[in-house]
Amino acid sequence: MRRATPEDRDLLVAWDADPDVRAAGGDDDWWDWDRALAEDVDHEEFWLAVEDDGPSGIIILLDAAREPTHYWGDVEPGTWALDIWIGRPDRRGRGLGTAMLRWAIDRCFTVHDAHRILIDPLETNVRAIELYRRVGFVDVGPRTFGDDRCLVLELSRPDPPRCAPSG
Repeated sequence: MRRATPEDRDLLVAWDADPDVRAAGGDDDWWDWDRALAEDVDHEEFWLAVEDDGPSGIIILLDAAREPTHYWGDVEPGTWALDIWIGRPDRRGRGLGTAMLRWAIDRCFTVHDAHRILIDPLETNVRAIELYRRVGFVDVGPRTFGDDRCLVLELSRPDPPRCAPSG
């Protein structure tokens, strides 16, 4: 994984135009990559999954309580959200998304001390919903964002292990 930079803009714009990425992402506007990659703010991070022959996918991590649009509404501090997609069609269905998702979860819980992670796939994106459930996300419920009907899922931080009583 590596941070996305302004030099990655054209690649990300091309991925956004991919019909499968568009179908999985809905009708709402996509990221303003010029702004997103130029700003250095502590409430959002853009990470590229890089394989031997270059970038294959992107993860976006957002501090949902601090991001200025309040996309997620009023959420408690420690709530992070993520977006993930595989930009290269030849990389889909190979387990890369699962690996990226596990990396993002670990980063949210360990680096950002999140207590909860949210994600909002389209209700029609059954493959993504199955993946999120497989790694431990649970359904919060349907929600409409703009024109998109989504299913919000959340993953709560696991409780720390308890020590066995001595004695």
